[in-house]
Amino acid sequence: MGAVTTQEMRALEARAADLGWSENRLLTLAGHRLGHALAAFFPTPGTLVGYLGKGHNAGDALVAMRVMAHTYGWHTAVRGGFPPEDCAPLTREKWLETPPAEVLDTPPDWRSLRRPLVLLDGLLGIGAAGPLRKPLAAMAREMAWLREQAGARVAAVDLPSGVDPDTGEISAGAVTADVTFMIGAPKRGLLIATAAAATGALALVPVEPLTPPPGGEFELISPLSMTVGKAPRPFDFHKGMAGRVHLLAGSAAYTGAAVLAASGALRGGAGLIVLHAPSAAAAVIAAKCPSEIIVRACNHPLEVLQGQPDSLVIGPGLGALDGAFGDGLAELLERAAMPTVVDADALNFLAQRGLLGHLKEIHVITPHPGEFRRLAPDLADLPREAAARLFVARHPATLLLKGCRTLVTRRGEPLWCNATGSPAMATGGHGDVLAGVLGAQLAAAIPPLPAAAFAAWLCGRAAELALTGSAVSEQSLTPTDLLSRLGGAFSDWREGRR
Repeated sequence: MGAVTTQEMRALEARAADLGWSENRLLTLAGHRLGHALAAFFPTPGTLVGYLGKGHNAGDALVAMRVMAHTYGWHTAVRGGFPPEDCAPLTREKWLETPPAEVLDTPPDWRSLRRPLVLLDGLLGIGAAGPLRKPLAAMAREMAWLREQAGARVAAVDLPSGVDPDTGEISAGAVTADVTFMIGAPKRGLLIATAAAATGALALVPVEPLTPPPGGEFELISPLSMTVGKAPRPFDFHKGMAGRVHLLAGSAAYTGAAVLAASGALRGGAGLIVLHAPSAAAAVIAAKCPSEIIVRACNHPLEVLQGQPDSLVIGPGLGALDGAFGDGLAELLERAAMPTVVDADALNFLAQRGLLGHLKEIHVITPHPGEFRRLAPDLADLPREAAARLFVARHPATLLLKGCRTLVTRRGEPLWCNATGSPAMATGGHGDVLAGVLGAQLAAAIPPLPAAAFAAWLCGRAAELALTGSAVSEQSLTPTDLLSRLGGAFSDWREGRR
């Protein structure tokens, strides 16, 4: 879905008014949808404390809190920056329709509250600019303390208060959110990587009258606006229809990368997975792989083409490549005609040998920032968004640039920004899983750009789902945890729950 500026958002609101949508009706719909979106992201009922200003963001929050309390069983309370009589008329009306269950004059007694504790930032909306002022600045500091010292999580309504929705600039004292629920349409500045420290994960709250028209140069990867991966499999579906993924991965030093990549292809829906591992490591890798994966000892990279694969995944854990094996890899990249994920050590190999000219439209490259620096040292210090656009202007491959805001693009296409994920994914191996999941989508005949966007979203959402229980934390999440939640991520995508 296309990202919008503040001016474009105002135009969408004016269009909705022209179509007969009153402010009251629009705010009520937005608030209800926000409540359901909050419950999807925080599925275990606990305590929700709304930190409210006097604008319509506070009105959205009040309606959402009512949904959370009455539908999902949350205990709710309000910390108001202003008395109701000082609020915007529509926000005051929402106060009076269903008064908050509890109005707090002092900070919440966090030790006695039912957990989880979620703080809802409804202090300011997109019409505000610059740093927060009294009394809202003090409320933002209170939220920060509860987040940092009391284990609270912060959810922002439309934007974190103090973050510019057009530029992504973070003002001093701005709210730091763990997730930002953008109402109606993605806000352009919030998709920029430099804003991520304040916005956290991004979620879209669908409000149909505020949906932007198709097209645009900056897009949010979202199941609410993309059709890929939605249709159920036909009942007479068989493994040949799911596609055959062949991987060239692993080495004696990096056996786990091959196992994780092949497991990603398995959990990503591939019908048949053949892992070609260098001969010196094949036996060890085979012993670690799930029984559904076929492992073959590989003496030359061209062997990966045997058996008519539908897609290839090349690179995870291969290590340094030279001699005849390296020459064979260069020949493989030149000759292979099926969609191919070029990842990890295969990317380093391209950079070291100066073979970026081998990249073709069938290739999806998946560098992390360090690998991207080796591929394009002259672009690495630019803003991620600009660097990605310039890279694909030079090369025909699809680029999936990893990071806290994974970007997906190719020549002549918009820049797609992934909304899902968590800092818990900062552990080796998650990229290997992503490569396998992506290989499975390519084998299913999904074109490279939507396949890459879909795979990035799925892996980020699987990590989020793994963190919803009490058994996994940001510190303890592993790629194996992510693999176990990919099924739930597929379901959330298909049903538009995130």
